[in-house]
Amino acid sequence: MNKFELQSFDKPNETIEFELGRTEIVQIAEQTVGRTIFRPGWRWSVHMRPHVGTDWCESRHVGLNLSGRFRFLLRDGTEHEVGPHEAYVVPAGHDGWVVGNEPAVQLEWSGLRGWAGELESLAERVLATVLFTDIVDSTATAARLGDRRWQEVLAEFNSDVRDALARFRGREIKTTGDGFLATFDGAARAIRCAALLAETAAAKDLRVRVAVHTGEIEFVDQDARGVAVHEAARIMSLAGPQEVLVSEITRQLAAAANLAFEDRGEHRLKGLEGSRRIYALVR
Repeated sequence: MNKFELQSFDKPNETIEFELGRTEIVQIAEQTVGRTIFRPGWRWSVHMRPHVGTDWCESRHVGLNLSGRFRFLLRDGTEHEVGPHEAYVVPAGHDGWVVGNEPAVQLEWSGLRGWAGELESLAERVLATVLFTDIVDSTATAARLGDRRWQEVLAEFNSDVRDALARFRGREIKTTGDGFLATFDGAARAIRCAALLAETAAAKDLRVRVAVHTGEIEFVDQDARGVAVHEAARIMSLAGPQEVLVSEITRQLAAAANLAFEDRGEHRLKGLEGSRRIYALVR
């Protein structure tokens, strides 16, 4: 059928986030076109090969390098570098990486399906509520208690955290030294868990700050990644001792749970566009 079609990368059909980059995909005239942004430091053999299981990227790519610089190493040992506004054809069997400190932005219409398949193999994307905890002044507390007693207190508190996660159906993702990253399938459960953690910390003469945010995340090698994780971490940085801060979307999702919140106003979060309204749980 002959007709005019228009698709914008401002509203892609699909966005796939991955470590140090993202690919935005549009479908038009039965074609798949993608725009990929690779941030400095990204390299296929470092960030993709361990998950894909092949020595080289086995997709043939036809595209246009819009900005930044990108270098390809072919299986035959030759290297080729592309710069802004240069079109390229890269055969299957290659490595590739960002050159310099500027992101490389590429538009591709051939080889994208293979590339997107590799990305999908890395990630299980789900909507989840993310919880971050952090012990306030942990270094000073450790110095005050002494190493041995601090390790005992920390081990006891970590055990309590895991008990709380189990009680509220949370999933521990990782520890961050003196904190936890966990995910939940319900906003209210995550907030109630956060409140319990604050109370548990106080009973052990510890002070914690906790943040709860809801968004789409990716599970990659037992880790959770995505903008929602970064946003939760930024929200936590705003919290004071014994505070539980939540994002507006999380507060809305927990509206039927009879929880009370105090409006903390709009905040700009480092590295994220726009401002976010933040609320503090009233316990």
